[in-house]
Amino acid sequence: MKKILFALFYAMAPVVASAAIDLSGVASVNVTSDTAATAKNMAFDEARRQIITDVLGQYSIPDQLDAVMQTAKSADLTNLIASSSIDGEKQSDTTYSANITMTIDADAARAWMNENNIQNWLTDGKSGDMCVVQIVMSDKLAGWIELNNIARTEGIDLDTKYINGNRVTIEIPTSLRSAFTIAIREAGWRYADQNGVLHIIK
Repeated sequence: MKKILFALFYAMAPVVASAAIDLSGVASVNVTSDTAATAKNMAFDEARRQIITDVLGQYSIPDQLDAVMQTAKSADLTNLIASSSIDGEKQSDTTYSANITMTIDADAARAWMNENNIQNWLTDGKSGDMCVVQIVMSDKLAGWIELNNIARTEGIDLDTKYINGNRVTIEIPTSLRSAFTIAIREAGWRYADQNGVLHIIK
């Protein structure tokens, strides 16, 4: 029997006006299998899938990404990883555990999502410098009205990418990110930067 335990987390950094897209994630893995070598291979494959799902899910329609990930070959997913590192590695005859960090190659990921018909908004550097904003609202109608009023006051165009219940994904010009962040903070919204994506909630 194999036992797999994942705890995916991201380092939270201060929000700045020109935060760069950081397509990296860390998975804490603990896998038990027949041998340590097998457990290690399983750990890297599962960590890779988890990191790709969580990181690219911020720049795409999650349902479409999840559907493709269910049948994606490990070799294809390996090609999306630009670099990886290991911290706190421990292993026995049958168990492998570590904190695995992986950084996704933006160009490879964009091409892969386009080939698999996953709608996404990873910038290609040709459509202007835009910032992705993930919004969660307890009161969708009131929250959306308030955000649009804030945007109009600041002269910001909210480019809506995806809506799912009380969650909305938009893009705004990176040059206006700081002004938008200050305005929503003053209106009582909470915010955080996660891998270059601005997350706001109220």
